Amino acid sequence: MAGRFEGFLAAGVNRLSIGVQSFQGHHLERLGRIHGGDEAADAVRAAQRAGFERINVDLMHGLPGQTAAEALDDVEQALALGVEHLSHYQLTLEPGTAFFARPPTLPDDDQLADIEAACAERIEGAGLQRYEVSAWAVPGEECHHNLNYWRFGDYLAIGAGGHAKLSRPEGHIRRTHKQRLPRLYQELAGTDAATAGERDITPDERPLEYLMNALRLTGGTSMADARARTGLSAAAFEPGLSEARRRGLMVTDPARLQATALGQRFLNDLLGLFQ
Repeated sequence: MAGRFEGFLAAGVNRLSIGVQSFQGHHLERLGRIHGGDEAADAVRAAQRAGFERINVDLMHGLPGQTAAEALDDVEQALALGVEHLSHYQLTLEPGTAFFARPPTLPDDDQLADIEAACAERIEGAGLQRYEVSAWAVPGEECHHNLNYWRFGDYLAIGAGGHAKLSRPEGHIRRTHKQRLPRLYQELAGTDAATAGERDITPDERPLEYLMNALRLTGGTSMADARARTGLSAAAFEPGLSEARRRGLMVTDPARLQATALGQRFLNDLLGLFQ
């Protein structure tokens, strides 16, 4: 493992994200993970010894049967490793997964709120600041890669299953994705067929596409940036914008597009106003 991390660093990689999810064996087993909590901690330490200074740890909360004490213990173990970036997000049941096909019993809304509040307080107490719905960092250590997504920036599709977003000078915004299966991607690499699909984001779709990303940021964004990134006027965000402000889900400053604390807590409901 150490040799692999050293190889990544030598190749120019300067940041790692390690999918720990939980340090507790029974939760990892329910999630279908093949690593244990000790192995996860050892991986972080090995990366640190190899010379990595920027390491993110991914943790899930709201796991089947998880208590607030267990979620806090996961946070404590991550913080004890000295990482300066932490992703702490709620388990969602994604289509195509075993949990989606056979939904487990998850903590109810009140339990989830208690878990999130307790963990947020502990993470903030350790000096990490929340800059996105599920991302925390020591000031200056925010993930630039993810910030580019959330700010509706452009990016390239590289590798099997890679996705791209490119803004064209003529005003078109195009999304593309590569072949998902590694073997097929390797066979087709360098040809047009390596791209499995592409489409333009229509003007009607752009407000939601933009806000799905920008409203994840705790600081939101400016209306000026929204206009520049989408090529649309402020009127294109209506009537959802006025309704969101009326409900207290977004700040009332006309120059800002920013979710309130309530809006961030109910982000899916907020975004539903722009569909």
